Amino acid sequence: MNSLKIRRTAIAVAAAALLPFSLAACSDSGDTEAASPAAAGEAAKTGGGTPAGDSMTGDQPFGPACAGVPKEGAGSFAGMAKDPVATAASNNPALSTLVAAVKQAGLVDTLNNAKDITVFAPTNDAFAKIPKADLDKVLADKATLTKILTYHVVGQKLTPAQLENGSFETLQKGTVTTKGSGEAYKVNGTSNVVCGDVKTANANVYIVDTVLMPK
Repeated sequence: MNSLKIRRTAIAVAAAALLPFSLAACSDSGDTEAASPAAAGEAAKTGGGTPAGDSMTGDQPFGPACAGVPKEGAGSFAGMAKDPVATAASNNPALSTLVAAVKQAGLVDTLNNAKDITVFAPTNDAFAKIPKADLDKVLADKATLTKILTYHVVGQKLTPAQLENGSFETLQKGTVTTKGSGEAYKVNGTSNVVCGDVKTANANVYIVDTVLMPK
């Protein structure tokens, strides 16, 4: 009997000794679970996670031709954002023909001083699609050149979302239409946006692969 009592007493003492450790373990587990949402929230604040629905590209320029834009200097996206549109375009090597045409038409100050505009800017390759004789003829005719160039300008800043199914009056008083989604847009059904949503100090620029002709 004495032996049985001693054994029961030992078990009771051991259980009493272990109980605080068991409670502590449960408490630690509960704290960890409770801390998880807070930790996740903190990670979201510090950029440790990407909230659902956030765009990876954000409000950045998009399109295959964007890769050809200089990474640094006045011709880079950051550099262009500091200058008015005609000046910004003059620093982009892919737009040198457009810039020459704008100068020939006397539109540099008009574009630089305009407020909140969108420019559909044809690349050098876009101008190269026009037979040289025809292009030279247009460049020599200031009235026709002005008409063509102002047809590429809309009097408001257009976002990519507005281009999904849009129709906009140009400074030339004609209309351009746009369609597309994501990073693929066409202007007037034929000209592709090859580098879109480029910011300058006074304009949004969509670089296109075909010169737009007013109807």
